[in-house]
Amino acid sequence: MKTRTKLIGFLVSLSLFCALPAFARGPGSKAQGVRSNQTVQSLVPLSTTEQDTLLWMREEEKVARDVYLTLYKVWKKPVFNNIATAEQRHMDAILKKITLFGLTDPVLPNVGTFNNSELQVLYDDMIAQGKRSYVDSLVVGATIEDKDIMDLVAAIKATNNLSLKSTYENLLEGSKNHLRAFVGLLRKQGLDYAPQFIDKDLFDAILGV
Repeated sequence: MKTRTKLIGFLVSLSLFCALPAFARGPGSKAQGVRSNQTVQSLVPLSTTEQDTLLWMREEEKVARDVYLTLYKVWKKPVFNNIATAEQRHMDAILKKITLFGLTDPVLPNVGTFNNSELQVLYDDMIAQGKRSYVDSLVVGATIEDKDIMDLVAAIKATNNLSLKSTYENLLEGSKNHLRAFVGLLRKQGLDYAPQFIDKDLFDAILGV
């Protein structure tokens, strides 16, 4: 009888011991969820200007990507395909911020279509110019990166949000690399590019002059 009682006691203890890990995980999982919600709730809301800039940047990066995808089909030059891939990463980085701050993504799915009418005109103009010749297509690439750099520098100066600043600064370094690539290819053609949007000092610093 005593043996049976001891056996029952042992089984009860064993069942309680096995339940402990699952029990311990329960509150931990809930706490993790609470912490995640608190993280979202603790985000500093973006101003209307910051929201507008973020959405603009998302579509502006799409302009670059779509122009390069289209010009790659025309000229079959690797630079356009390679930089289009980089522009997709830029778009993805901005989309993460749009999602983080609970905004609605303005990007339309088709290549060459935009919600923003100003960016639609920019895309159409760049494609028309880029199809004239390979040299013109390189000028288009340099022009797009020139404008992107101007807009990114302005966006960085206009926000105190560290999350946005970090993303914009990373994109800025990418756009500098792209500008160097297009200007370098133009120079191989015996031509140079004069900046249209950023000042000459910044341009020279980017090119290492």
